[in-house]
Amino acid sequence: MRDMDNQTRIFEFILLGLSEQPLQQQVFFGLSLSLYLIGCMGNLLSILAILLDPHLHSPMYFFLSNLSLLDICFASTIIPKMLVNHLCGHSTISSKACLTQMYFFITFEAADSILLSTMAYDRYLAICCPLRYITIMSVLRCALLVAVPWISANLISMVHTILMTRLSFCTNRIPHFFCDLNALIKLSCSNTQVNEMLVLVFGGSVVLIPFVCIMASYTPIAMAVWKVPSAQGKWKAFSTCSSHLCVVALFYGTIIGVYFNPASTHTTQKDIATTVMYTMVSPMLNPFIYSLRNRDLKEALWKLLKGNHLAKPL
Repeated sequence: MRDMDNQTRIFEFILLGLSEQPLQQQVFFGLSLSLYLIGCMGNLLSILAILLDPHLHSPMYFFLSNLSLLDICFASTIIPKMLVNHLCGHSTISSKACLTQMYFFITFEAADSILLSTMAYDRYLAICCPLRYITIMSVLRCALLVAVPWISANLISMVHTILMTRLSFCTNRIPHFFCDLNALIKLSCSNTQVNEMLVLVFGGSVVLIPFVCIMASYTPIAMAVWKVPSAQGKWKAFSTCSSHLCVVALFYGTIIGVYFNPASTHTTQKDIATTVMYTMVSPMLNPFIYSLRNRDLKEALWKLLKGNHLAKPL
């Protein structure tokens, strides 16, 4: 019995990464580094532009700056460790570091999902209840709507992490480039029924409930935009939501592709490719989607890059 315990007590894991081919590893390293740097720079510039431009001190941009912060944290949980492992020529991660990475990954992923529904609610109020918008979206209400995703996500992540510490593992080789919750569960020799059930319960809640809330917010928005008499007015109303819709489609499309497809369609390569989309590509694209489709943010970014961030409002 003691020998069996020694075999299942694992102190470090081996991350198999994006590929085992040396040439492909070099390509993926360069691609991952580029996406990470571009994403961090784009999100950081968005946060600075919103903070420094008085025109952008509104609820919509407050939520957008929090989304940019989440994207930076989300990518930083995974990519730096992967890059360091490649440079150092090893692919190991201690069990404590693995659980820590898993904890923050779940936290930022869940908070991202909930915050997207908060942003949809904000757009609903701005378009469907414009006269009461300022009154409803007070500073306290905005702070509360940002605090809820962070608190909820941390509680969910804590439950998953505590349950994971109770498992023993048959092998320490993780067929992924980070400590993914589902990948770790598959490696366990223990009874994982509770873990798997909570993955479905919490995962379904964190993805499906915000997604339904987003659809519920945009249904009256679409009806309100349709009633606008002029084509220019319709386009102006829709343009305030189009960038958010693009981000929602990108985020939920990749999440559903990984976690809500039939098990028979899953392959390691397919799951990794889809995971790369929402862990690397999505955080990199988000600031560009918002800046390219939002004139006010585009102007604020241009002022920031030119050094005119101290310009006073008209």
